[in-house]
Amino acid sequence: MTSVILAAAEQAEHHVEIPMHPIAYGLIAFGTLMVMLLVTMSYRGVSNRH
Repeated sequence: MTSVILAAAEQAEHHVEIPMHPIAYGLIAFGTLMVMLLVTMSYRGVSNRH
């Protein structure tokens, strides 16, 4: 069974190019999460003011 799956995978070899370098995806994700963190932290003292 495994050899059949491996043979099918070898025949169906198609290479997909990603549009950016993999490091760029990590940097974009990191930047997005940092912005979300800053937005979250900006609401920290709101409950104490009201």
